Amino acid sequence: MNHKIYFTPGPSQIYYTVSDHLKSAVKEDVMCISHRSAAFQKIFESTRLSLRELLEIPDGYEIYFTSSANEVWERIIQNLVIDSSHHFTNGSFAKKFHQFALSYQKNSTSTLVDDGQDFTDLSVPEKAELISVTLNETSIGFGFDMEKLKELRASYPDKLIALDGVSAFPAVKVDWQLVDTAYFSVQKCFGLPAGLGVWIVNQRCMEKYDQVKKAGIVTGSYHDLTDLKSNGDKNQTPETPNILGIYLLGKVCQDMLFRGAKMIQNDTIYKSTILYQALEQNPKFNPFIANKKIRSKTVIVSECEGGNAGIVKLLGDKGFVIGKGYGSFKDSHIRIANFPVHSKEQIEMICDLIAAY
Repeated sequence: MNHKIYFTPGPSQIYYTVSDHLKSAVKEDVMCISHRSAAFQKIFESTRLSLRELLEIPDGYEIYFTSSANEVWERIIQNLVIDSSHHFTNGSFAKKFHQFALSYQKNSTSTLVDDGQDFTDLSVPEKAELISVTLNETSIGFGFDMEKLKELRASYPDKLIALDGVSAFPAVKVDWQLVDTAYFSVQKCFGLPAGLGVWIVNQRCMEKYDQVKKAGIVTGSYHDLTDLKSNGDKNQTPETPNILGIYLLGKVCQDMLFRGAKMIQNDTIYKSTILYQALEQNPKFNPFIANKKIRSKTVIVSECEGGNAGIVKLLGDKGFVIGKGYGSFKDSHIRIANFPVHSKEQIEMICDLIAAY
């Protein structure tokens, strides 16, 4: 196999229709048009409509574009928090969001559990205005229990809930009644080049923004929430955006809609199930998340007896590029992306190689 297929957890394999859409973008001069033109407004509107349909985002939620999901961390803290947020953290990316809040000198708190462990304490300080939940922790393969998200909403109806869907959307279904703001970047499940973030907010967020503004807090510059809204209402952005990225996102959303969100989600469950089974059946591997209920369906993480070098090389020689562990787990873990672009046949081939390793 000469052509490599990337099962890295982001950037990952490009969605199989992207090359055709790139050709269309060149023919349509997408990279040349003004971000104030009617042509861009049409792209902007079409992409938002396709995203709304694919993710089943209800009325009352707005969609805005940023440079990355990391930027959204900053925008959430700037625009939606006066004094304190609370973060459920058990992996590197959730920890980083909490650190963003502390960097802005917020009195933010966290519920911290060891990597791979579930949350047993769902209490949130009274002072917290916003609760942060990472739906899929890319670093360790942890998936937040949706029943616990329901519990948080029921227990704290007056607090905003922010959901990190970076390596989950659209492969994992979300109940939007439980979420006030959510965000993701496109280089994972959407199979696109990095450089575009998506921020989803509801009316409660806009009302909170007004409170933050009245408190005299600086809410940002060109991506202040009201600037995003005033421009978004005209199908525009405050600055010259990643026009090509927005165009490609819209096209891939349309492709995924043709395939069907439900089918994508069902395929994700099937592929993750056989991957975990293959890892469990070989004593050289041990899925890092012991509790099956909170195992990620999109980033499968396993410990490797004697380190990961052997299996990484074996799969690489066959053309399958998988991810190594994150941070301190760099040499001891493998991370295998299970995104919509990855076919059942490809995953089955990886399972066979793991079984024979």
